[in-house]
Amino acid sequence: MSSKWGNIPSWAYDSAKSLMQTLKTVDPETYAHCCRVGELSRKLARDAGLNEYEQKLAEFAGLFHDIGKMGVSQSIIAKPGKLDPAEQEIMRSHPVMSEQIIKPLANHKFFEQILPAIRGHHERVDGTGYPDKIAGDKIDVIARVILVVDTYDAMSQTRAYRKGLPDEVVYEELVRCSGTQFDSQLVKVFLQAHPNWSSQKNDQETENLIIRKIA
Repeated sequence: MSSKWGNIPSWAYDSAKSLMQTLKTVDPETYAHCCRVGELSRKLARDAGLNEYEQKLAEFAGLFHDIGKMGVSQSIIAKPGKLDPAEQEIMRSHPVMSEQIIKPLANHKFFEQILPAIRGHHERVDGTGYPDKIAGDKIDVIARVILVVDTYDAMSQTRAYRKGLPDEVVYEELVRCSGTQFDSQLVKVFLQAHPNWSSQKNDQETENLIIRKIA
């Protein structure tokens, strides 16, 4: 697949399918979360004005952002209470592990270009995020996209140990942390666009998403 902005290797979807099938076997809940974040990332990238190629980068980066959690014990991932400092440190290693899993594919520019977003999806615009504590515009724009939709999905979904929060509550949290944790402009775009996404007819591109082939 190609566009005037860049190209996506013909084997990209097969590689994604293989990796995501592995995640689905190891951790079905994280797999489902990654599938949703991949789609939401593409939509926010689109509505934020990123071009078609960048939207596809956002989709794949969102799809792979938590794949490194395959290396984290389920006792930590599914722990109902607060993680202790040692557990927090292990959990915070997952963006780097995700990057390492995808890095062997980075001989192609497309996969090379999604690595910063995968690694940086827990960086905060105030510089207190992880793993590299970078701030503001130094954070890859797609990483900033993923952080918004990742937080929305994590808060809104019901888990075995807690009930999902209604959209209005999640929206309030995004606003509260806008400009410190989140890119304020991306939060603004998300809050304007998200209520309409569920009513939008899926385009052909969405119908062919790798996540639909795996499910």
